[in-house]
Amino acid sequence: MRSLTFDTLFAMLTAVSLSTAELVQLREWIAGIAHPGECIGLIEQAARGRPCPHCHCARSHRCGQASGLQRFRCLGCRRSYNALTGTSLARLRKKEHWLTYLQCVLDSRTVRQAATLAGVHRTTSFRWRHRFVPGAARARPRQLSAIVEADETYRLESQKGSRRLDRPARHRGGVARRRGINREHDCLLVARDRNGQTLDFHTGRGQVTARQLATCLRPVLPADVLLISDAATSYRSFCTDAGITHETVTAQAGVRARGAIHIQNVNGWHSRFKSWLVRFRGVASRYLANYSGWRRILDAHCLTTPAHLLRALAQLG
Repeated sequence: MRSLTFDTLFAMLTAVSLSTAELVQLREWIAGIAHPGECIGLIEQAARGRPCPHCHCARSHRCGQASGLQRFRCLGCRRSYNALTGTSLARLRKKEHWLTYLQCVLDSRTVRQAATLAGVHRTTSFRWRHRFVPGAARARPRQLSAIVEADETYRLESQKGSRRLDRPARHRGGVARRRGINREHDCLLVARDRNGQTLDFHTGRGQVTARQLATCLRPVLPADVLLISDAATSYRSFCTDAGITHETVTAQAGVRARGAIHIQNVNGWHSRFKSWLVRFRGVASRYLANYSGWRRILDAHCLTTPAHLLRALAQLG
């Protein structure tokens, strides 16, 4: 049987009256078609004009090709590099599947769902998740605006995927051995201003301390900031030492807001993050910062297509 040419096939499609379901199926099929040249073109376009990732010298010359990417040799340190050297995508293969997989990241697909849709193995899907997501999450606001809400949320420590546990295994998630917040819980500190800019910090086990607040928050708060938090003593100590204007909201006393003084924005982020995590059936503690960064990317609505996400990854060397 003689194969159809594209012109013949296109003429046949235009002559057929397609239903709504058939149009959706056709669009999904076309969207799933990816060519390695498209991905490579986006990468090299995003990295155009980048200096040497080794010594930051701006002078280089072409030096052959490898894995479809143009290689360059730096005239300063004489080392070679390509558009992905120094990025989270360096040395990853199967570029023809990247755009499809990045759409799965934007859709918050699980490891197995993304592997099926992208046509890769599930171990490749897991490895790509923890290369793509942390790379994109490195794009963070440098400083928050004048009114900042800060609060922390806690999750039971998890050693999911570890071959050696330093404690007895919990079955079906389990519960902490002691009541309240203790060293069995991971602390995720979130600061969010009234413009929607969000920063997340994984401070480790147990309740957050004034020293940890100073390390995480002091570099990103402006001099005239108004910091709003709960009545934890660590926030009071931090603000007193740093000379920061501080207001508290005591939910236990039934006062959740005093006009503009509230922490509802950051609490709403916590709620969205926890409900979003349910689909992944548990997250290991060592990857908690990756998932909070992933949620922050989705909430910011600044990287909305696979092409946008790929460009951001290629630029963050």
